[in-house]
Amino acid sequence: MYYSETKVIMGGLAHVPILIFIVNFIKGKFESIASKVVEVKAEESKVKLVEVKEEEVKAEEVNASEVKEEAE
Repeated sequence: MYYSETKVIMGGLAHVPILIFIVNFIKGKFESIASKVVEVKAEESKVKLVEVKEEEVKAEEVNASEVKEEAE
């Protein structure tokens, strides 16, 4: 049995909301996964790197007379 053109069009229009629901459901799943990936990449490390500077310790020259004065 053949269907008339109007029945075919009405059947197609009846299925459009179902197809839109399925497409939006799949789209929502991918958007939620993508937002999680973006959030992870957007986070910055909270640790600050501090440079350690090594300074040379210079010994002061001490005269023998200064040592005698401090000892007294």
